[in-house]
Amino acid sequence: MLQQILRDMYIDPDLLAELNEEQKHILFYKMREEQLRRWREGEEWDSISRDEGKKPPITERSDHEKHIQWLSGTDGDVWVWVMGEAPGDKPYEQISEELMEEKARLQAQQEAEELWKKKEAEIEKKFRDVLAKEKARIVAEKWKVEIEDRKAAKLMQEKIQQELKKREEEERQSGEEEIRRQEELRAKELYLSLKKAQQQNQHNESEDQQWLEQLQRSKAADEARSHTARRARAEYHRQSMRAIKKGKVAGLSNLFQGIAQGHQREARGLHHGPRPGLPQPVIPVFKAWSRPPRPVSREVIIRWFKEEQIPRHAGCEKNTKTIALWFHGIISRQEAEELLMNKSEGTFLVRVSEKIWGYALSYRQPSGFKHFLVDASGDFYSFLGVDPNRHATLTDLIDFHKEEVITSAGGELLLEPCGQHRSPPDYSPLFE
Repeated sequence: MLQQILRDMYIDPDLLAELNEEQKHILFYKMREEQLRRWREGEEWDSISRDEGKKPPITERSDHEKHIQWLSGTDGDVWVWVMGEAPGDKPYEQISEELMEEKARLQAQQEAEELWKKKEAEIEKKFRDVLAKEKARIVAEKWKVEIEDRKAAKLMQEKIQQELKKREEEERQSGEEEIRRQEELRAKELYLSLKKAQQQNQHNESEDQQWLEQLQRSKAADEARSHTARRARAEYHRQSMRAIKKGKVAGLSNLFQGIAQGHQREARGLHHGPRPGLPQPVIPVFKAWSRPPRPVSREVIIRWFKEEQIPRHAGCEKNTKTIALWFHGIISRQEAEELLMNKSEGTFLVRVSEKIWGYALSYRQPSGFKHFLVDASGDFYSFLGVDPNRHATLTDLIDFHKEEVITSAGGELLLEPCGQHRSPPDYSPLFE
């Protein structure tokens, strides 16, 4: 099951919820190791391809296609200028203030010019119409026809024109003053608007900073999880070496297989082949029925237990057919915790899991409970996610952890089995 998780790089959320924190950390650590291994394989393949003359296809860029060309410095690298840090640079705050003021001034000036064009057109039209009416009135006057009055009429016309020009100039000056005042007010409004936008950007930058701090905390937590996983794996390695010497495990994971075999050969004083004259252990192989990838119903679980686990004496005392006190049937996590509620630290039970083809070990600790999934999908029994020792029987796994802790961080030793509170026992459906 662990190999399937690493192959698919996916774990079902329901199954993940059954794992304790240390198992989750180690499982995620192994998944990252698998990602790194795949990446290295890809890099090696690329290196071999380049050595053989194969090159990745080069995409030709068309003339009209947009692209970026970086400006290089004297050192050949991309030229970078950090505003405010170069000699003679103004502080960022001062540059920002000046830019906002200039932007507001230019925009207000542009708006004032447009306004003045409209105002000037209105003034010219107004006095042009007045002058035309006055000329028409003078022409219409009878006395203008007379020769002696033409000079007086001309003087009067010039006087009227001067007065109109004077009034036009006064109104023009008044309009310019009004537009200038509007321009100043508009510049202030634009400046305040830009200032508010800058404050909003600073607020967003503050939120970005908080996000960066959260990212750093997440990375630190990730490092802590990796450290926990490495420490746990080292502890499992140590336990494996001790178990080999005691002869209490059926085998090891691929991670420690070669190391363990080397230690076994050194212990026998040989480097090649089995020791002559001694019978080799034979592990029985059971023919598995065609089962679904994971349990889908209680009926399927019962069938799996009867066809695969009963022949392996799962849940029985060692070398007997007596059902062990710690063995329970298909009960939920909540039911297991209720059974362990008033028990002392180190009390445990093993229940048939509804999430995987295997079991769940529920353990009583001082501040609550822990639950460990036991993978029984192959020909051995081991805790899921941490790749520890592989035991030939479920009883061997339990007996081994009566002397060796399950995790180095938790120090869980199986001290006292938790028996049945029901009549008939909750495992009855499994043996009917």
